[in-house]
Amino acid sequence: MDSKSLSHTRWKCQYHIVFIPKYRKKVLYGQLRQDVREIIKTLCKYKNVEIISGAVCADHVHLSISIPPKISISNFMGYLKGKSTLMIYDRHPNLQSKWDKAFWARGYYVATIGNVTEEAIKKYIEEQSEESRREDNDSRL
Repeated sequence: MDSKSLSHTRWKCQYHIVFIPKYRKKVLYGQLRQDVREIIKTLCKYKNVEIISGAVCADHVHLSISIPPKISISNFMGYLKGKSTLMIYDRHPNLQSKWDKAFWARGYYVATIGNVTEEAIKKYIEEQSEESRREDNDSRL
């Protein structure tokens, strides 16, 4: 059994998450793509969330992650999207509008990984990121 533990809990909580920039704009390329990758890795590390696999594509982000059960998925996504927006605007102030403070769209897609194998999710993410690799080198997290 491949699981992690807290002081009194054994767990394996894995999710496939997809989220997009506002209006699904194709803005995630070049230096911004690299910065988004670094920011996501940093924020996940702060919350002890393991990135199993992931890809930053031109108009969306795929993550396969393992989240401790003490953190709800909605709280984590609020944290990830909120803090990453602030960090992105700090590094790229030209992207910020004085009328609209949001970088990411409001919603996201999430599915638990259980009825689909981890390998299938990894393969799907790899296939998605192949398109982006054609546009920009190394889209993986």
